[in-house]
Amino acid sequence: MLKLKIVSPERIEFTGEVESVKVPGTQGNFEILTDHAPIISSLQKGVVEYDGKQLDILGGFVAVQKNEVSICVEVQAS
Repeated sequence: MLKLKIVSPERIEFTGEVESVKVPGTQGNFEILTDHAPIISSLQKGVVEYDGKQLDILGGFVAVQKNEVSICVEVQAS
């Protein structure tokens, strides 16, 4: 399991444990699974997917270390 935390300037969008996370990296979409190598990547406009949920973003950053995934995003206005 991964510990996922997604934050935006407005609020904490999600915090909890998930099986996987798909993110729109600036070099292409990629999926983060348990025991993923440490990485920091910028994100482009797209969709963050986790446990069957989707979050539209305008951009941001993702950091992965020791099965902890931190995502800082600008969220698409509803």
